[in-house]
Amino acid sequence: MVINSNKRDFKANKLKIGTRGSPLALAQALEVKKEIIKHHELNDQSVEIVSISTKGDRVTDRPLTEIGGKGLFTEEIENKLFHNEIDIAVHSMKDMPTEFPNGLGINTFLKREVFRDSFVSLKYNSISELPKGAVVGSSSIRRKAQLLSIRSDLKVVEFRGNVQTRLDKLKNGIADATFLACAGLLRLGMVDLVNPISPKTMMPAVAQGIIGIEQRLSAVTYTHLRAHETGRNLVC
Repeated sequence: MVINSNKRDFKANKLKIGTRGSPLALAQALEVKKEIIKHHELNDQSVEIVSISTKGDRVTDRPLTEIGGKGLFTEEIENKLFHNEIDIAVHSMKDMPTEFPNGLGINTFLKREVFRDSFVSLKYNSISELPKGAVVGSSSIRRKAQLLSIRSDLKVVEFRGNVQTRLDKLKNGIADATFLACAGLLRLGMVDLVNPISPKTMMPAVAQGIIGIEQRLSAVTYTHLRAHETGRNLVC
């Protein structure tokens, strides 16, 4: 990502990074902040992380399909980007809708982390170890479909919330196991919970493990991206 640092007084006008307020989202925004500071030789006070509450984070008692889909994690953040309240937004690419609002786009990505799903349980080490009738928590249609295709005897219950919320649900016995992205666990420093599942058993979400940076596009950039929608730059 290119910043015209020679034209901006970062002491008087900080670069503002918008993000969701979950521990994982904040960790990802911090990773972006460190890269920007390093690349542009700025100081810590030059870049500010702005935590933004989204409907997708506030409403956790219903499936995303019932309340609007993946865009619920981005709408409030993109509104602030549109109105110049933030300069850029940091997203997990697996949570992004397939289309962007006019004038906004993602053409910068950080290096991809491990893309696999992780099997997480306080009792068992793998899907095959789960006893007949065991309860697995997941709000992902993708994960549910793949799990039941190999273990139709299992019961899947709705399991929304951030990483910490889902781990608490496991501790409270709401489910025997769940699935979390390895990338998120690694970024949170929860290495002991990383238990990768082979893609042959569970295919990960598209773009899982990738952090994307959304920004306002100039008219020239916007026209170029619309004409080359699949040719995105993978360098930060």
